[in-house]
Amino acid sequence: MGAPRLSSTPLPGIGVRYDLTTREQRRLSVVAHREGGRTLSAYRVDDPDACALSVRLTPGETEALIDALMPAHHSPNLLSTTELGLVAERIELSSVSHWNGRVLGETRLRTETGASVVAVLRRAGAIPSPAPDFRLAGGDTLIVIGTREGVETAAAILGRE
Repeated sequence: MGAPRLSSTPLPGIGVRYDLTTREQRRLSVVAHREGGRTLSAYRVDDPDACALSVRLTPGETEALIDALMPAHHSPNLLSTTELGLVAERIELSSVSHWNGRVLGETRLRTETGASVVAVLRRAGAIPSPAPDFRLAGGDTLIVIGTREGVETAAAILGRE
């Protein structure tokens, strides 16, 4: 199996385009825009110069895609929650959230959804297993685990303004 081929091309006034040719000879490109956004493009198999898909991503969407492609927290030794019917999601608390400055227990997330907040990411640190008296702050990212429905309901509760 050959190594993937990656090349970059400066795009004056726009950013940089990165082109990848996979081992199956599929062409993908990413344009890294100067303002932080990205455009992801995939090209047709029968005509590698014809674009089959092009998607413009915000910086946040780009981070989410990177995490999905190569999650920093992934370890083959970790229990796969999907096999158990569980999901883990990162839910960011807005600075205008109703819960900004309130304690975690007031959200009643576990009682209302069955989902649990297993950690809170704040600035450069992580708070594992926050207690019900943990005070939430805008910009916190809560790591929530539960059923898909429970986590979606938790996200709706945490999104309340």
